[in-house]
Amino acid sequence: MEVVSTIDALRARLEGERKIAFVPTMGNLHEGHLALMKLARQHASCVVASIFVNRLQFGPTEDFAQYPRTLEEDCAKLKSGKVDIAFTPDENVLYPVPQRVMVDLPPVANELCGKFRPGHFRGVATVVLKLFNIVQPQTAVFGKKDYQQLFIIREIVRELNLPIEIIGAETERDADGLALSSRNGYLSAAERLEATRLYQTLVYIKERIESGERDFGGLQERAEKTLDSHGWRVDYVAVRKSFTLEPAQPADKGLVVLGAAWLGKIRLIDNLEVFITE
Repeated sequence: MEVVSTIDALRARLEGERKIAFVPTMGNLHEGHLALMKLARQHASCVVASIFVNRLQFGPTEDFAQYPRTLEEDCAKLKSGKVDIAFTPDENVLYPVPQRVMVDLPPVANELCGKFRPGHFRGVATVVLKLFNIVQPQTAVFGKKDYQQLFIIREIVRELNLPIEIIGAETERDADGLALSSRNGYLSAAERLEATRLYQTLVYIKERIESGERDFGGLQERAEKTLDSHGWRVDYVAVRKSFTLEPAQPADKGLVVLGAAWLGKIRLIDNLEVFITE
């Protein structure tokens, strides 16, 4: 595996590559990230993964400086995951001047996680578009765990006519159902046992919908009360249309149940897709 840190060097290395798959990350990698790399390998002869902690997607109350930087360990994991190139730019490479040109997003970017992290998806969209322009992949892989992010990236590609296929990778989970996340490592032993409740709550909603219940508001309210009663601070539990992220209606068939909540000082997110065939 090659480690490249400048745009010119990366472009020179990629010249002549006919099929490139790209996986952007902020590092601190775990098995969920490596699953994205494996999926990318199925779609291209050259896999590029980026490691860059993006200041633009951090809010004023979120500690950009404290985000874990584990570059050496991350590169070792990428090498074991058969990645061809690790792109590891410094901040002055991607942002040589203050970034004034930003990606303007549709209103859904200010809902769900966007409501609680103002400007987050604007920062994500801007850095991803920059990375797309630098790498120029034919395929890019994003995890479904960040469902709203995946939706927004797909909208960028669709509306800006980018020649990139966006592939959504299924969420990787521990044996007890907890979605893999870099944040899990900050949970105490007791919090780690409790953390599965978010997944279990979403499973309950999914099962109720599949059994015919259509009172989405009632399901959401009960779920939030359940989490709250066990010490969680809930941002939201929501049932949305999977293809538009608009609020779900009783007649809709393709749905996604999403949740975000704080357990102690750690914010966890998860989602489950629901496809109704009747």
